[in-house]
Amino acid sequence: MGKVFERELKGILTANEEVLSRVTKTCDAVEREGYRRIEEKPFMVVRGAGSLGVDLVAIREGLSLPIEVKSSTSVVLRFSRSEKLAIQAQEMVEDCRRVGLMPVYAFRHKGQRGDAWRIFTIDMGPVNGRLRFLYERIPKIECSKGGNLIMRWKDGMPLNRFIDYIVSIQS
Repeated sequence: MGKVFERELKGILTANEEVLSRVTKTCDAVEREGYRRIEEKPFMVVRGAGSLGVDLVAIREGLSLPIEVKSSTSVVLRFSRSEKLAIQAQEMVEDCRRVGLMPVYAFRHKGQRGDAWRIFTIDMGPVNGRLRFLYERIPKIECSKGGNLIMRWKDGMPLNRFIDYIVSIQS
């Protein structure tokens, strides 16, 4: 099922007309307009092979975003429920630090009407360069007292606002 949402997000970020029409069908006018801004500056998106590394890499004009796609019928995704998720997140942070990129998590709430996607990043400490402004704006995945990551869908940045922002900063 996860591959369906990877393809959906890829279609959105590449400004695929069919995908944009489908995902904005239940969106309000503001959400729809935010999604449609991607048509001004679409990404080239590459899907990762298998479960190694990241699900998608979105590339455009010097902006590279490694994206891990998660979906759930629950509005809370606890990384502590799966050792694989926790290890994957740690490896993604280490890889992104090493090469100067920002990890992105896209959380799709199944069955949600309107904008069902939320965007997060992981707290990596100070980020320098062009990514700093984007990194500071995107909500961070919560870290529990026990050090476990928790993604709460309601706390993420709606994908339509993320798109609107990244198109604006690169115009």
